[in-house]
Amino acid sequence: MTVRLNHPRLLGAGLLVVVAAAALTVLLTRPTHTPDPAPNTHLAPNTHPVQSRAFPALTPAAAPATWRRVALPNGTAVLSYPPSLRPVSGDKDAVTVARVSPAGTYLLYLNATPRQGTENAQNWAAARLEHLHADETASARQDAAASGVTFLGGTGSCVLDDYVTEIGAHHYKEIACLVQGRSSASVIVAAAPAAQWTQAAPLLEQAIAAYQVR
Repeated sequence: MTVRLNHPRLLGAGLLVVVAAAALTVLLTRPTHTPDPAPNTHLAPNTHPVQSRAFPALTPAAAPATWRRVALPNGTAVLSYPPSLRPVSGDKDAVTVARVSPAGTYLLYLNATPRQGTENAQNWAAARLEHLHADETASARQDAAASGVTFLGGTGSCVLDDYVTEIGAHHYKEIACLVQGRSSASVIVAAAPAAQWTQAAPLLEQAIAAYQVR
């Protein structure tokens, strides 16, 4: 599913803005249902954490006391986000927060969603890229990936990628992680415009590191 701005809309780390009609063309992909990966996307299981050199180091840590917290509706995970972000409306089973520019483009985006497809720790990077290619993106590529990533309450597989939307040719960069808790799995996505990624990445990575699963 592709995220379109609907007047205030929820997108992973906070977002509230009355968006002009032109902003309806702004797209940002969010993890919802992912089609079954092709057979060649199933990778051999990893017995030890594997991390590409370009993937950022993520160390689980509680969010600052000033941050806000919101649980998934099914109660399986908690997303923490800074007060500069605002919730935006979205899928009823997900939570999304964001920061939006006056023009209606997403400057920061955080989204948490229960796993809804057949993705797993072994095929996650390929499955995420497949989802992006199928979700109204003109192009998408993997920049780095990591597995065996430790989260608060669980372990995850992550991919760092960037993509360009078909409408408006907006270029975004994201970290998307499939995180397995004790009894269920969920997906957290943190995104920002590619041109602002260097400035946005520290806060987004902090939010990912504070993601807690149950």
